[in-house]
Amino acid sequence: MFMLWHSRQTQEMVDILSRPRRESKELTFATKYSQPFFAQYAACLWKQNLSYWRNPQYTAVRFFYTVIISLMFGTICWKFGSRRETQHDIFNAMGAMYAAVLFIGITNATSVQPVISIERFVSYRERAAGMYSALPFAFSLVTVEFPYILVQSLIYGTIFYSLGSFEWTAVKFLWYLFFMYFTLLYFTFYGMMTTAITPNHTVAPIIAAPFYTLWNLFCGFMIPRKRIPAWWRWYYWANPVSWTLYGLLTSQFGDLDQPLLLADGITTTTAVDFLRDHFGFRHDFLGVVAGMVAGFCVLFAVVFALAIKYLNFQRR
Repeated sequence: MFMLWHSRQTQEMVDILSRPRRESKELTFATKYSQPFFAQYAACLWKQNLSYWRNPQYTAVRFFYTVIISLMFGTICWKFGSRRETQHDIFNAMGAMYAAVLFIGITNATSVQPVISIERFVSYRERAAGMYSALPFAFSLVTVEFPYILVQSLIYGTIFYSLGSFEWTAVKFLWYLFFMYFTLLYFTFYGMMTTAITPNHTVAPIIAAPFYTLWNLFCGFMIPRKRIPAWWRWYYWANPVSWTLYGLLTSQFGDLDQPLLLADGITTTTAVDFLRDHFGFRHDFLGVVAGMVAGFCVLFAVVFALAIKYLNFQRR
């Protein structure tokens, strides 16, 4: 009997305590997370900075390959930038830029994919615990690449530009570094984006590879824009590599008025006219080209962030 009475008393106490008082209010929070967006972003950026610093397999090896690639292409394309007498010389310089951009760009895009895949799966647990939201995490991964790509661009740009003997003026060298920096950025962000929209870094290269082929085909080197059929010409303008080649070649040769011997060995023109007539490149369009190359970086970074936010490949 005592146990039955005690049980009733306990149940009555539970019922009383489970009913809130009339003057009490439901406990609510103004935001889901304890810190605002920029505080989360700063914390994630600090975390990613340490993560990259403690990952020499990715960072140091990437710099090592940059030195090797720049030396390799610089010696292969020895003094291509200083030869500007014939149409063939312009093609050689463009081919050197084209090969280097694709080689080092695809290397960047491929090497970043496993790193992002690991960071994403680590973030699932931390985001579930309410430590931070998806967008600060994604934008911290984007931002942490900036200094590493800058160092990579300076290494590659200085070595290749010197060995290729391009014109040593401050404006042309800075234009070259600008286009290489944003080119490496959009290749890296493209690799991050393909990882974010796929389950893992094994599937990501499979999704990314066909676009490398299309970028290669429609970049304007193998088939100049004016010779691409009209129904495919739209993809030339949607191709980031074509804008890179436009900017690199035009910034180096688009203002030269010296005589240029064409392939027939008889006719002469100028580099300005040749670039305009053969490729459709104009030096006064260089600012737009720079904006487009930077725009592709923004596009790939935003798609990456949205994919991190809305796509969840976690296996339960």
